[in-house]
Amino acid sequence: MRYEGSVYRPPSEAYSLIIQATIGCSHNKCTFCSMYKDKQFRMRNIKEIIEDLEMARDYYKQVKRIFLADGNTLALKTEYLKTILLKIKELFPECERVGIYSAPKDILRKSVEELKELKDLGLGIAYLGAESGSDEILDRIQKGVTSEEMIQAGKKMVESGIPLSVTLISGLGGKEQWTQHARESARVINEINPQYLGLLTLLIQPGTKMYEEVQNGEFDLLSPEEVILETKELIKNLDVKNCVFRSNHASNYVALAGTLPRDQMNLLKQLDLTMENTYGIKDEMFRRL
Repeated sequence: MRYEGSVYRPPSEAYSLIIQATIGCSHNKCTFCSMYKDKQFRMRNIKEIIEDLEMARDYYKQVKRIFLADGNTLALKTEYLKTILLKIKELFPECERVGIYSAPKDILRKSVEELKELKDLGLGIAYLGAESGSDEILDRIQKGVTSEEMIQAGKKMVESGIPLSVTLISGLGGKEQWTQHARESARVINEINPQYLGLLTLLIQPGTKMYEEVQNGEFDLLSPEEVILETKELIKNLDVKNCVFRSNHASNYVALAGTLPRDQMNLLKQLDLTMENTYGIKDEMFRRL
């Protein structure tokens, strides 16, 4: 396959065929993110994408899942995406799911009808990086959207029938705003009620604005124990239905998994036990993005 620069995908796309439909991220201003700083956002030529799909078909006997990279491929025009999905259907009839990163404003630019069309053509999951539900924090990290826009985007995706996976980042409020971060994030998730909720933990990367803030003493990182307290506050305030919850990313101090609300109390008990027996907390040297 032909890839430009580093390629990123959600943990659940570990065994997926990755196709770069776009290069980089159209926003690319978040203070904590270093993923696409070396790339200028652009849409790849449709001919190149189809060639990559044809090369993959010649190489792989079976492809169950495909992920369309880079940062927010939903920014593509609907007709462009339909062309890609139709080609996938033609070349990979065995493909069970196509995944995509979806920025809030890109979702809002599309109608529910357009999203339903994409679903009918095989778009089987969309990943939305909410990061936080606090407007203050969203503004500080330069996310470029408000919590209300995040809610409306998430609701629109849910309404379309495309399964939605929302990601939050523990520790993004620092020591001053951890309670606000947890409670406001829970509020946004409750409004959206996504099928999946993923929780990562902040990992500061050199070269980012947030790295400079930490170095200059402008941002105080949470300790592992404080991250656990924040996670407890988040889970305690969640009120969702049949939502698969995962906090088992390489960045997390503690691995958690369950379905809400069924496992809500068990998750809280697990965090309490971890606080009592801190040997269950991952050492900093083993955390990764």
